[in-house]
Amino acid sequence: MRRTLAVFGHQLLTNSLYVQNSINLLTSNLNPRSKNDGFRLLRAFMFTSTHQQRRVLDNNNLNPSRSNNGGFTSTHQQRRVLDPDDPSNLMKEDGVAVCSQMWIENFREPGKTVTNLASYLRRFELWVLAYQKVCADETGAYMPRSAVQRSALEDLLALRNSVLDGRFKWGARLEFFIKSPKDKIEYESLSKRKIRAILTTTQPSPFQDRIVQEVLFMILEPIYEARFSQKSFAFRPGRSAHTVLRVIRRSFAGYLWYIKGDLSTVLDGMKVGMIISALMRDVRDKMVIDLVKAALVTPVITSRVDEGEKKKKTKRKYQKKRVLAEDEPKPDPYWLESFFGFAPEEAEKVPSWGHCGILSPLLANICLDELDRWTEGKIKEFYRPSKSDVIWNNPEGEVEQGNTSWPEFVPTSGPDKTRKIDYIRFGGHILIGVRGPRADAATLRKQLIEFCDQKYMLKLDNESLPIEHITKGIMFLDHVLCRRVVYPTLRYTATGGKIISEKGVGTLLSVTASLKQCIKQFRKLSYLKGDRDPDPQPCFRMFHATQAHTNAQMNKFLSTMVEWYRYADNRKKIVNFCSYIIRGSLAKLYAAKYKLRSRAKVYKIGARNLSRPLKEKKGQSPEYHNLLRMGLAESIDGLQYTRMSLVPETDYTPFPTNWRPDHEKALVEYIQLDDPKTLEEYRSCLREQGLISPQDYVSMLVWNYKRNAIQIDQFSTAKLGKDLLGSNEVEGDQRNGDEEENGERFNAAQM
Repeated sequence: MRRTLAVFGHQLLTNSLYVQNSINLLTSNLNPRSKNDGFRLLRAFMFTSTHQQRRVLDNNNLNPSRSNNGGFTSTHQQRRVLDPDDPSNLMKEDGVAVCSQMWIENFREPGKTVTNLASYLRRFELWVLAYQKVCADETGAYMPRSAVQRSALEDLLALRNSVLDGRFKWGARLEFFIKSPKDKIEYESLSKRKIRAILTTTQPSPFQDRIVQEVLFMILEPIYEARFSQKSFAFRPGRSAHTVLRVIRRSFAGYLWYIKGDLSTVLDGMKVGMIISALMRDVRDKMVIDLVKAALVTPVITSRVDEGEKKKKTKRKYQKKRVLAEDEPKPDPYWLESFFGFAPEEAEKVPSWGHCGILSPLLANICLDELDRWTEGKIKEFYRPSKSDVIWNNPEGEVEQGNTSWPEFVPTSGPDKTRKIDYIRFGGHILIGVRGPRADAATLRKQLIEFCDQKYMLKLDNESLPIEHITKGIMFLDHVLCRRVVYPTLRYTATGGKIISEKGVGTLLSVTASLKQCIKQFRKLSYLKGDRDPDPQPCFRMFHATQAHTNAQMNKFLSTMVEWYRYADNRKKIVNFCSYIIRGSLAKLYAAKYKLRSRAKVYKIGARNLSRPLKEKKGQSPEYHNLLRMGLAESIDGLQYTRMSLVPETDYTPFPTNWRPDHEKALVEYIQLDDPKTLEEYRSCLREQGLISPQDYVSMLVWNYKRNAIQIDQFSTAKLGKDLLGSNEVEGDQRNGDEEENGERFNAAQM
């Protein structure tokens, strides 16, 4: 029994120095032969254990960092220290907030050379945001940050560390740091034949490569968007082909000669040294430069199937309709594929360099930005104002042009008119307008050929850069730029107040959609045949779809066409032609499907807009309206824009001179408001004009209310007592003045 008590006491009291001294003191007075000594020892144990518990409680109250046994534990401290390898500890901010801060910093100092981008590469929030974006492209659904699994975060952290350590390699085929959520292949158990096929055939871009591309894109895009020229519009946020057409309508009125150039061979590929040198003008970070260079240098494995290995054509057997998985993205609908087929020549080619992926368009704009800057210098060099010209006679050339009622009106050119050029670039296609003699356009073309040869090693000639007159019509983005000569009556006030009316001569720039190009695109999509007399062809791809679904698809297609030709002068005509082709194609499809033999019978049964249901040789069902009212039949939407009066008018909304996208406006305004100098200027301007800002006015009201609250209560009580007593005594002028002042304070407090 004594041995058991000794073991228990040792385990209980070994951690306290005070208790150990008490044990020594008590045991030294014990007699092992006495029967009462065992009870004395047990009392000693009880005393020391309760004393120790009190000390532990007191120490925990005074110092919460102590553990339950009264001493400091190293393991507990290690748990409280943040683990640098824990992904959850690295996500301190939101990824969108980090991106916003990068945009603000770069737009605040657009000319600053960037040297430290590795700090942004270390931000794990950007990697998580990139993972969410790539997963949305892969699965078709956006994944919130809370839904990202722990294992995916750990793999993402391993990918980030490999990029920082230089272990990451572009174009991996078998070894990945992170895999797509859809990728269920176990590469360790693959056979040699499958491994050989993976290593030697064309494969889609790896999932981890797209994440790294997205991170680099989020870092580099705000740097160069703050530096890019306002003359380029392709592959940039907030800018589109519609923006180009509006700029042309606003700024290119009055130009006689046009130089149209195709530099799209630059988008096919450039030398790595030229790309890196263009990138290093503004970015001097070695890690980012090495990553981009490795993506450009690493070869892309592509396989070509030999003619002898091509399989023989076999008869097409019946294929069961494939059901999409839950996480599998749906393919593009038919109407969207048809609209993509209408892409103009200038927007068809998208650069793809090496393993850069989405970085390729940004790198192409970085390289072609030198051409934009060179052309902007030529615009200032060729500008020669004339005092006899009613517009463009300012040395800076920034005066608004034309008449207020005719935004595109420009007086005709001549020897005594202002000479000027303008420039615009959409991807690899450029358009230069020249107001002046043709010799100026020829000189500019010669200089442009020399610049492209020297800078991009691109061999151009006069045929690739033709000079065309405005009367022949200039095709750009499937729209024709032409001129209409007008003779308006100009009225102005002469000296003495006399009003003089003169007949003027001017030009209007017309931006019309090309009907010939529209027919060409329809023919390419097999919607019609013929050129002069286009004949609609049935779209048999929708043969097995219902009438309601087919009409809905074509209505979406027509809606996108109406939006595409929004700024064309002949919008009604071109959209009505598209509606005619689509309606004829559907009528032929329904005639073949329901065996009605001709389009006339289809229109007779289904109406002009094909909104009535078509049945085989029976026509409209008499019970259709009753079934439709009860919700038992599917409603059929008729085709839109079957008449020209239903097509909306052309959008002639004025385009601002110094236009910028909405996100750039918000950034510039935020930077201005964040600047203390701007705030001080606003305050000084308010003081000079004797005005008060809303913030100062509210603060003044609050301060007056707090200062006069007690006086207002006393004043209201005294006034109530006088009313009850019926006192009609009139005080002196001084008391009346005090009451008026108190009344004003009371009204201010109420307000």
